[in-house]
Amino acid sequence: MTVTTPEEVRRVACVGAGVIGGGWVAHFLARGYDVTAWDPAPDAEQRLRRLVEAAWPALTQLGLAEGASQDRLTVTATLEEAVAEAQFVQESAPEKLELKRDLLARLDAAAPAGVVIASSTSGYPMTDMQTEAATPGRLVVGHPFNPPYLIPLVEVVGGERTDADAVAWASRFYEVAGKSVITMKSEVPGFIANRLQEALWREALHMVANGEATVREIDDSITEGPGLRWAFMGPMLTFALAGGEGGMAHMLDHFGPSLKSPWTRLEAPELDKKLYDAVVAGCDDAADGRTIADLVAERDQGVIDVLRATGRLNGGAK
Repeated sequence: MTVTTPEEVRRVACVGAGVIGGGWVAHFLARGYDVTAWDPAPDAEQRLRRLVEAAWPALTQLGLAEGASQDRLTVTATLEEAVAEAQFVQESAPEKLELKRDLLARLDAAAPAGVVIASSTSGYPMTDMQTEAATPGRLVVGHPFNPPYLIPLVEVVGGERTDADAVAWASRFYEVAGKSVITMKSEVPGFIANRLQEALWREALHMVANGEATVREIDDSITEGPGLRWAFMGPMLTFALAGGEGGMAHMLDHFGPSLKSPWTRLEAPELDKKLYDAVVAGCDDAADGRTIADLVAERDQGVIDVLRATGRLNGGAK
């Protein structure tokens, strides 16, 4: 459906320049693309350029593509200017359904015919977002993980009115752009990784709300425990190893009855002021004087170290 192959893309448009959109901008710049960006906030350009500059040391460690430069970023005054010559569009607006519907319709009207438009939505199905677009066949979900310039994963899925060719094109483009892609067969609210992450998050909130664990204890329980395994092996294969030579079959025979035990409470707790304050205060305590910028730098270096240690650093060339 498109005249440009994923390998031929040279100009990408990023609409929405917050944490996720800005992370996408940094990633695409590091991969050697020309990037046009637009965000309606009056200070969007300054914030975006600060974000890209802060991410650049980590991206340099990962390996920059030939010709990669922060100078290849252009921030435009209008949405229409941003996408006028784009060969791919990444939308990263706030998670408000009506806003997404309106914005995707505007992007569809403004972007060149045939250009794939992807949404960074973290939970909405594309079927629910493409309702107002004139040509919904080119709209797909391209859900990244924060920060998009570091975490390889992108989950790609279309809506009921999305063309299969657009899904295949987007998946291949993300691969060319250095991402690790899961192309989902069908829509699931929250996709795959967020649903798993949300289950852990809800249980963590219950434990804080009930005074069963502190924020620091919850984080340590993952970073010093299963998180070390999850860095290179997912939960399913990890559990299979718990079965010894019998693998998952033995694990299920042995531990299956525990599924009936009250180990989890997947219904979300009420986010009242007491729980809100406890979580915020707990994070402040866990930060131990480190600023957000300090924590971002620490996180980025940690991800790079894990990627390097597990042999998963992307090459620098597109």
